[in-house]
Amino acid sequence: MKRIVRRAYARAGLLGNPSDGYHGKTISLIVGQFFAEVEFSEAPEITILPMPGEERRYPSLAAMQQAFSSSGYYGSERLILAALKKFADFFGTELSPNAPTFQVSARTNIPRQVGMAGSSAIVMATLRAALSWHGMELAPELLASLTLAVEQEELGIPAGLQDRVIQAFEGLVFMDFSRAAMTTQHGLTFGRYERMNPELLPPIYVAYAQGVGEPTEVFHNDLRSRYQSGDATVIAAMEQFAAYAEEGRQVLERGDHARLHELINANFDLRRSLCRLNPAHIAMVEAARAVGASAKFCGSGGAIIGTFRDDAMFHDLTHTLAQQNCHTLRPDVGMYQQTANSPEFS
Repeated sequence: MKRIVRRAYARAGLLGNPSDGYHGKTISLIVGQFFAEVEFSEAPEITILPMPGEERRYPSLAAMQQAFSSSGYYGSERLILAALKKFADFFGTELSPNAPTFQVSARTNIPRQVGMAGSSAIVMATLRAALSWHGMELAPELLASLTLAVEQEELGIPAGLQDRVIQAFEGLVFMDFSRAAMTTQHGLTFGRYERMNPELLPPIYVAYAQGVGEPTEVFHNDLRSRYQSGDATVIAAMEQFAAYAEEGRQVLERGDHARLHELINANFDLRRSLCRLNPAHIAMVEAARAVGASAKFCGSGGAIIGTFRDDAMFHDLTHTLAQQNCHTLRPDVGMYQQTANSPEFS
């Protein structure tokens, strides 16, 4: 029986976010400990199984209300459905009518709603599995843009390309989304992306606190409306975020970890000046800085990323953030790209 499993990993924005949706520049990295995994297996008809924890059974109305608040009305199912629909739309007549039908199942260990790109990971893992199932390939820059199209066009999720680009390329990537850098192929628009050596990174941590996150829409809806209305403060901030990423690329290449520390802090301080942020998220950043680490949001809030000096500081950081109900880890920034010859293909 044919069976294919594909993954997409969590990510953390190192510098420049949230300018990716506003013609900016960013640097992001993969958090290899967390992933979404989608499996296709032969079945008499196309069937989407609910993800563990999303079965439509509830002991009470209160339990149902809580489930809808954390996962949305359709949970991962709507992401998978939207991905498959867009996949079929995009490839159209290229798809073989003789391809076997399949059953789709998914699972994820990416913390929910903490800004680590859990939704886009499910979409991308689904698209990767669909590509492999049909014996097709798609360049990573196009895969990233197709994933964004699923979320924007099918689901109405406001987002930029950053999350999808790092999940498509993996490792550590510098991204340029300026108008001059954008290119369109096959109806998909993408920027200029540069893989960087993860060994350039100083010691990096990621910390997250479940239960204090919020959907990316909460942050971006207000910001986008201000940007589109010509708010000079927002426009200038997006240019500055992009400048932080551009300089960050240079300081990584020359090994200037002290300046990288400053840029990460400056990125958060600018974001804080721009918007009203969740006090619990601010407390995470301030707690990390109190022990000497740098700190900024990984994404929309609920998870932070930064640099630290040594094992002793990491111990203090872990202890201090635990008091904020945070889990702290050193991200595995690797290359996990899957091919037809990987152990996950059978």
